[in-house]
Amino acid sequence: MPIMNLLVAFNGSEASIAALRYAASMARARDAHVTAMMAHSTHDVFDTRSRWIPSEARKLLSEAKAGILHEIEARYEALRDELDLGDALSFKSHPGKVDATLSEAARYYDMIIVGRQLDEDDEHVALHPDRIALLSGRPVIVVPDGYDIEARHSHAALAWDGGRSAARALSDSLRLLEVQGKVSVLTVGRKSGFPIEDLMTHLARHDVEALHDNFPDSHPVAETILAFCERNDPSLLVMGAYEHSKFREDFLGGVTAKVLQDIRIPVLLSH
Repeated sequence: MPIMNLLVAFNGSEASIAALRYAASMARARDAHVTAMMAHSTHDVFDTRSRWIPSEARKLLSEAKAGILHEIEARYEALRDELDLGDALSFKSHPGKVDATLSEAARYYDMIIVGRQLDEDDEHVALHPDRIALLSGRPVIVVPDGYDIEARHSHAALAWDGGRSAARALSDSLRLLEVQGKVSVLTVGRKSGFPIEDLMTHLARHDVEALHDNFPDSHPVAETILAFCERNDPSLLVMGAYEHSKFREDFLGGVTAKVLQDIRIPVLLSH
């Protein structure tokens, strides 16, 4: 399936600006369309309807919230000329629970591109890329703040464990891998099931030159993936999200969360 219709979660953060620039670069190369969506929560930090809160205070809180949204839209408008997409770029504002809103919206696009979650994000527009990957049913590309789309990088990397999520991530990323032309397949430890050669053959039949790097399981998987990306600077890391439950990953500190926290390149997640 060609990549022609991209959704970007835009909340004005440095990471979301990087995500919008990344999406624009993809769109220019493919004559695709980009929609930037500002999803914003209608929930207040505390109940402003309480009779104990003076009406003037409620008004000030409402104005402050509206000011945040106007500032985010102004940041988007300031980027329009730089992105050079003309009519192939549009903006939408949608109220609702942020992760749920973006996840539902993403089902009407080829993929959703988001910035990495930052601690300083205002809670009315804060998003969680991992939850969107779980809920949306669409591939999610997570772009770290400060990522330079003009920098030269080596070929892509695919984290492979033979599981369902990894297979979905591979399928969702094939168009990007075909364009890249090369991919390093990363495995950790011995894996049962079908031989890795079957995967290499599959990639070769899509005109992707695949290299296999297997690492011992003496080190944690996340650290192994991060170290490879640090040494080789791939253009994209492709991986399945939460092969185990998200609760288990959150409780134990899983691979997905660790990679998203520390990675310096875009990550394509699928579940």
